[in-house]
Amino acid sequence: MAAAAAAAVGGPQPAQSEVPEQGPALDKAATAAHLKAALSRPDNRAGAEELQALLERVLNAERPLAGAAGGEEAAGGGGGPGAAEEDALEWCKCLLAGGGGYDEFCAAVRAYDPAALCGLVWTANFVAYRCRTCGISPCMSLCAECFHQGDHTGHDFNMFRSQAGGACDCGDSNVMRESGFCRRHQIKSSSNIPCVPKDLLMMSEFVLPRFIFCLIQYLREGYNEPAADVPSEKDLNKVLQLLEPQISFLEDLTKMGGAMRSVLTQVLTNQQNYKDLTSGLGENTCAKKSHEKYLIALKSSGLTYPEDKLVYGMQEPSAGTSTLLVQGLAGAPGALGQVESSDEEDQDGSQGLGKRKRVKLSSGTKDQSIMDVLKHKSFLEELLFWTIKYEFPQKMVTFLLNMLPDQEYKVAFTKTFVQHYAFIMKTLKKSHESDTMSNRIVHISVQLFSNEELARQVTEECQLLDIMVTVLLYMMESCLIKSELQDEENSLHVVVNCGEALLKNNTYWPLVSDFINILSHQSVAKRFLEDHGLLVTWMNFVSFFQGMNLNKRELNEHVEFESQTYYAAFAAELEACAQPMWGLLSHCKVRETQEYTRNVVRYCLEALQDWFDAINFVDEPAPNQVTFHLPLHRYYAMFLSKAVKCQELDLDSLLPDQEMLMKLMIHPLQIQASLAEIHSNMWVRNGLQIKGQAMTYVQSHFCNSMIDPDIYLLQVCASRLDPDYFISSVFERFKVVDLLTMASQHHNTVLDVEHERSMLEGALTFLVILLSLRLHLGMSDDEILRAEMVAQLCMNDRTHSSLLDLIPENPNPKSGIIPGSYSFESVLSTVADFKAPVFEPGGSMQQGMYTPKAEVWDQEFDPVMVILRTVYRRDVQSAMDRYTAFLKQSGKFPGNPWPPYKKRTSLHPSYKGLMRLLHCKTLHIVLFTLLYKILMDHQNLSEHVLCMVLYLIELGLENSAEDDSEEEVSVGGPERCHDSWFPGSNLVSNMRHFINYVRVRVPETAPELKRDSLAGTSSDDLGSLQNSGTAQVFSLVAERRKKFQEIINRSSSEANQVIRPPYTPKKWSAPGSAPPLTTAILEIKESILSLLIKLHHKLSGKQNSYYPPWLDDIEVLIQPEIPKYNHGDGITAVERILLKSAMQSRMNKRIIEEICRKVNPPVPPKKITAAEKKTLDKEERRQKARERQQKLLAEFASRQKSFMETAMDVDSPENEIPMEIAAAEPQVSEAVYDCVICGQSGPSSEDRPAGLVVLLQASSVLGQCRDNAEPKKLPISEEEQIYPWDTCAAVHDVRLSLLQRYFKDSSCLLAVSIGWEGGVYVQTCGHTLHIDCHKSYMESLRNDQVLQGFSVDKGEFTCPLCRQFANSVLPCYPGSNVESNLWQRPSNKSTQDLIKEVEELQGRPGAFPSETNLSKEMESVMKDIKNTTQKKYRDYSKTPGSPDNDFLFMYSVARTNLELELIHRGGSLCSGGASTAGKRSCLNQLFHVLALHMRLYTIDSEYNPWKKLTQLIEDMNSQLGNEEHQPEVPILYHDVTSLLLIQILMMPQPLRKEHFSCIVKVLFTLLYTQALAALSVKGSEEDRSAWKHAGALRKNTCDAEKSCEVLLSFVISELSKGKLYCEEGTQECAMVSPFAWSPESMEKYIQAFCLPFLRISSLLQHHLFGEDLPSCQEEEEFSVLASCLGLLPAFYQTDHPFLSASCLDWPVTALDIITQWCSEIRSFTERHAEQGKALLIQESRWKLPHLLQLPENYNTIFQYYHRKTCSVCTKVPKDPAVCLVCGTFVCLKGLCCKQQSYCECVLHSQNCGAGTGIFLLINASVIIIIRGHRFCLWGSVYLDAHGEEDRDLRRGKPLYICEERYRVLEQQWIAHTFDHINKRWGPHYNGL
Repeated sequence: MAAAAAAAVGGPQPAQSEVPEQGPALDKAATAAHLKAALSRPDNRAGAEELQALLERVLNAERPLAGAAGGEEAAGGGGGPGAAEEDALEWCKCLLAGGGGYDEFCAAVRAYDPAALCGLVWTANFVAYRCRTCGISPCMSLCAECFHQGDHTGHDFNMFRSQAGGACDCGDSNVMRESGFCRRHQIKSSSNIPCVPKDLLMMSEFVLPRFIFCLIQYLREGYNEPAADVPSEKDLNKVLQLLEPQISFLEDLTKMGGAMRSVLTQVLTNQQNYKDLTSGLGENTCAKKSHEKYLIALKSSGLTYPEDKLVYGMQEPSAGTSTLLVQGLAGAPGALGQVESSDEEDQDGSQGLGKRKRVKLSSGTKDQSIMDVLKHKSFLEELLFWTIKYEFPQKMVTFLLNMLPDQEYKVAFTKTFVQHYAFIMKTLKKSHESDTMSNRIVHISVQLFSNEELARQVTEECQLLDIMVTVLLYMMESCLIKSELQDEENSLHVVVNCGEALLKNNTYWPLVSDFINILSHQSVAKRFLEDHGLLVTWMNFVSFFQGMNLNKRELNEHVEFESQTYYAAFAAELEACAQPMWGLLSHCKVRETQEYTRNVVRYCLEALQDWFDAINFVDEPAPNQVTFHLPLHRYYAMFLSKAVKCQELDLDSLLPDQEMLMKLMIHPLQIQASLAEIHSNMWVRNGLQIKGQAMTYVQSHFCNSMIDPDIYLLQVCASRLDPDYFISSVFERFKVVDLLTMASQHHNTVLDVEHERSMLEGALTFLVILLSLRLHLGMSDDEILRAEMVAQLCMNDRTHSSLLDLIPENPNPKSGIIPGSYSFESVLSTVADFKAPVFEPGGSMQQGMYTPKAEVWDQEFDPVMVILRTVYRRDVQSAMDRYTAFLKQSGKFPGNPWPPYKKRTSLHPSYKGLMRLLHCKTLHIVLFTLLYKILMDHQNLSEHVLCMVLYLIELGLENSAEDDSEEEVSVGGPERCHDSWFPGSNLVSNMRHFINYVRVRVPETAPELKRDSLAGTSSDDLGSLQNSGTAQVFSLVAERRKKFQEIINRSSSEANQVIRPPYTPKKWSAPGSAPPLTTAILEIKESILSLLIKLHHKLSGKQNSYYPPWLDDIEVLIQPEIPKYNHGDGITAVERILLKSAMQSRMNKRIIEEICRKVNPPVPPKKITAAEKKTLDKEERRQKARERQQKLLAEFASRQKSFMETAMDVDSPENEIPMEIAAAEPQVSEAVYDCVICGQSGPSSEDRPAGLVVLLQASSVLGQCRDNAEPKKLPISEEEQIYPWDTCAAVHDVRLSLLQRYFKDSSCLLAVSIGWEGGVYVQTCGHTLHIDCHKSYMESLRNDQVLQGFSVDKGEFTCPLCRQFANSVLPCYPGSNVESNLWQRPSNKSTQDLIKEVEELQGRPGAFPSETNLSKEMESVMKDIKNTTQKKYRDYSKTPGSPDNDFLFMYSVARTNLELELIHRGGSLCSGGASTAGKRSCLNQLFHVLALHMRLYTIDSEYNPWKKLTQLIEDMNSQLGNEEHQPEVPILYHDVTSLLLIQILMMPQPLRKEHFSCIVKVLFTLLYTQALAALSVKGSEEDRSAWKHAGALRKNTCDAEKSCEVLLSFVISELSKGKLYCEEGTQECAMVSPFAWSPESMEKYIQAFCLPFLRISSLLQHHLFGEDLPSCQEEEEFSVLASCLGLLPAFYQTDHPFLSASCLDWPVTALDIITQWCSEIRSFTERHAEQGKALLIQESRWKLPHLLQLPENYNTIFQYYHRKTCSVCTKVPKDPAVCLVCGTFVCLKGLCCKQQSYCECVLHSQNCGAGTGIFLLINASVIIIIRGHRFCLWGSVYLDAHGEEDRDLRRGKPLYICEERYRVLEQQWIAHTFDHINKRWGPHYNGL
């Protein structure tokens, strides 16, 4: 064991303490056995003393051991550093085992384990499960093993990665239901476990106390109090590293099960032991020294040790303590103490805070014991103390948690933890690794506090709640500053400073999360709610957040530094205030809990009152300031809401007086007005962060703790205050009072003109929300959920998970509405339809979405809710657009609809007063004024304003005032109310009230003055005009002030009898600030009804357009709902309102009819001044320009879209762009190309060649073909493995190496094709360009600094026309068009002549054409093709760099492209010519380039296979050569398709059709012979003799050369001359075929053998000569292709069954040439019969390539791979991945497996896919594609039950394979279209 001691304490120790006296060869086991025996005696004192002495010697903490900080070497302790510790541990193990073997001892103890609990402890990043169905506590978690062993089918569970670590709760019925226990922990097993024998653990009881004490001594020694600077974490870590073995030893003990744990518990909690060992008394200097260190550590932690002499004489706090003493239970807000500059411990936080000083509260009378006193009475307590001191080392935490299954320990540990709580907080605040430390703290506390029984016990016995609240209060007190809200100078309020590290880094969250956790237990929460002192302290705590992060509007400059403190502020309010509030609310659900609510409300109001006093608030908020944080208001609001909704409390009994209500409403109202200001860009100089605040305030995670309580509180205030006062306050806060005048011009003293319109919209919208929102006013939980869901779905279609995220859930987990709960799913299914994930041809993956049902749009779309819940304004527009689309589609309304009016749920009786707002004169005057202004076209009014005005009128009609009985106003009304605008306050009757004249104050320039001759008539008979003598004018502001005064003074008994003066809205402003105003009198003569009817005319653009519908059909007035009015625009809305007002009152009905009869001609438009006209014109012009732009953009977008569809579509043949090559008219001789860069058309010429845009890529897709159709499965257990032996690439490799072993290298390289792996595939988009244009295009790309997804230096670019990815240009060979008829004339030359011509043409050497641009380009593209693949895929020759290599590589490129095209066509040519591959093929141009280069090499005419195929060579033996020279490859071992390509590419281009057919015919004879030879080897000995016999009989018939039997029998007889068939015996048994060969099966075998060659030849013919491919049935493919290639004679009849032999056309006598071919093989098989046989059987029937088959459920992959170790580095990778092509397991980004700077995935992609890799990332469920030097995230093929991906497994829901997606992925892999379809590529720098 190591300790950081400066020297061995107490000078040099005698040597004997190093090594026990008995000498080094002491037998530990014998000693242990002896001691055990001694201790087992009844009188065991002697034994005990002996043991003590031994232990003291062995476990001696004095030695400065290995690596101690002092730096001396370990003094002699037997084998070098560390040996002594090892020795001590060995001793302990021996002693525990009492002389037996330690492992046997462990096993023995385990047998006594009553394992009822799992208790497995894990650390961060461990994968665990949580099942909400089984959990009682929301923190419940299970390890994977217990989860899979239990039954959770159909449960709501998810998998998660542990953030902080945790422990498995299986078996703990306090935390989860027993039904969820796994099989192991279901049995309550304590009964059947035998009792532990006494002597088994006897030694442990003696040894362990000393061992633990020794550990504690080391910890004491090792801790050096950090100097003033940073704590030396390095030293601490060093000590911990050295203690690793000891702590691990303890950890292993805990894993031995219950028996050992109870011994440990005894040791750890036994106070006597602790006292004896640690008191530091006695003569042992070492122990004394140790005890002193312990006391120093305590003191420096700012803790007193009660025995200290100084205890209560408060000694000066040492540097470490800056904890403040706060008055807690005293409750009075502390008088501010001295403001001091920050003390030493805040070096970190203070610089950024500028001039704002921290505030300290003066010390009050806080019970100091909580914060400052610690007394340790047991090992457990001191261990925890050091654990905290060392900042929670992981090993210690795990040890302490591993003990938890022991119940006694659990209680003791919890109490100890609570006792150290304040100390934990202090350490956390100072820590530099606060994140790690926070996680470790929560790792422990969540295990303790989730258990209700335990939490209750600790609350009762240890004052847990007091401690927590006090500690939180202390913590926040360290970062308080003076509040600047309202009265900056004299404010006494303090708030937390959001710029401090404590808040910025969320350092407080472990404490808050514990607090929330314990409040979720009812018994604990009740204690909290009953304890008045605690509530006072808590409100005190909450008030620190009230008004934090104050924003001041910048009026001049833009702020230079945008502070981001608002994140911290919102997080703090949500976590520290709102979540505890929701926790408390969840326990106030029933009548019996009324008392609790009363308590909270009472102390909340007291705290609010204190707050108003502290900030000196009277009645006007300070201008240009806003804080979004009013947690006290929100506590008050939410408890009120709960009281009314669940506890049947009377609202009025909880409300304060009017004056307090007025104050309460001000700040929430200020926030609403500020939101409107922020959206009107009035705060733009404060930077983007203020918008961020406005958005966070309404965002789904915050809204129900922020905006919802605010609006509810305003609703409560509005329902209780005077409505006129409230309405005028609203307009005043929104600064639009001056706008509400009848005059056409006004002067606004507080707002700029450009902000007026949006602020007015804001004010009206706010009123609409206030009056129509029912979230807390009577909606049930399910109705709320439904409304929220509809609002979110109307904005956009949503995925299930985003919907869960967007719906504000009650943040308390025990509230019942858990996301994903039953009600969520059932509501979702009633309001939305599921749209399954779709796949677009562009490849972009859609998720499964939910979209609103039609009836939801029809009846439930609620614009008000949408406006309330939108974070971005564009979402409101999006909802309206979707609504419009729905109405058009369903034919309900064709035009542009207005937001529909939605009926509301009924109000809870307590809030009925809210509706008085709709029936107050002030609102009616505002509505009347606005209607008039809109009708008169005053400026700054919008359709939105009208919409809201009508909405308010309609709300008023729907909620008619109860007290005013209708029709009460007699006809003599006007006389009675000469003093005001409207007779009463009922909207229904006020609507018909005519207002004749209005006096307004207008600027002297106003147009009204010019025509106001009317003022001359006697003013006495003007009905609504007062005596002109009275100068007082009615003003909203004045009215509000007066109301406020009345309420304050309570002077008159009935405040409302004050006479109202006439109404002219004019703010009191300082004289001279505004232009001079003068009074004018306007003649209006309108009522609200008449204004509405005129508006109808105006909106519809026709005079007298309104005709009352009830004149035709009186029923209209009786029907409650008329569907035709539900949806529509403004006209519909006006009609609906008129109808409703007529329904409510006979008088209104009569007046409407009258107005319609008069049909007033529309009011003459008022004269518009030039200036106004100018602004109007400007607006109009802008509007028109905007519309034009929109139209253009839309047109452009649709054009682009249609282009993309045609250009990018990969799969459907209809809308292809054929290659731009002129059509096949016979007279055209030259092909014409369009250059997509310069736009000119013309032929490709030698000096200005044109080229095709191509993408060259290496591909190993062909190599992945296998010979069985069953796709391989991804291995998901150790047994399943995938071996690549049967892949096409492997088989071809084996064949080539076999040939190279026995035959001449150069000849081997002509006998096969390569390119199965790493072959070069060439594809084009079909667009052409001039090569010189391309070069300049590349230059411009190189200079373009925009970050592209491709690398121009590697020659990559995108096609200028269709933007498809490309990396080269393939020159087009000048000259005749492909399809010209010249070469297609049927010739009647004999086969012999053609054979000669072919030979002659091949013999001509092909000189490289002269140095033209074309030839240069051909050369460079050939270079590109070579460089596309790696060297290992090009060089197969034994002599590196031999020309044979190049030759082989070139014709193999042609082979690769033909084979791949065949695969793209589905592996056969049955479908004929209709395939996309053909139309965009560049094979023709590719052939020219290859042929040009191949003709540079001549095959020696001696070795040209053409000779062997077409002539009988006299002396065969000369060819076979001598023994030492390796022979040529026999012709029967050649690959026929390769021969075809060699023959064709060796011919001068362009090739003639007749020569092509001749080559195919000759090669077919060879192919057929190969088929017979292979068949002969496949058959058994009997089969062969039968065939030989049968054929010999027909040998001399006329068509012997075309008879299968004859030829087969001949081949057999020829080959049997050698040893080919001799090696019968054991091997042969395997070859015996299971069925007997019939002529049909033989024919089938031969056809299948020959088909691949016919397919490739047909494809080649199709490309070279432009002939269409015929389509056919599968069974007739052979004959159709044969006749298409000209192998079948034209006169061939098809009546009798078709035989492949009939296609043969031998160039020389069949039997002779067969003899010649067979003799080559014969001489080879003499020596190597086995290999000879293997080479004859060529496997040619490859099935299509497939990716690995994946299991249905993702969990099976995840569980196997996420713990699997990598085969290279044998570690469990951090990011494991698996290749979906071959199943290899790799480390993504793992540096462990890096080779030459390539990480493993990149390396594997090169080896497995020649640069293309498809990997499934195990921990993310995502597929990643590597293509060359780039990579992209492709998406996931595993979706959850709602059709969504779960990237990074964040949600952890079960995932299932989506077959369609996997097919799309496979399709893109086979078609090589990753580059075209996936758009987001980035470079990987070999780091994946």
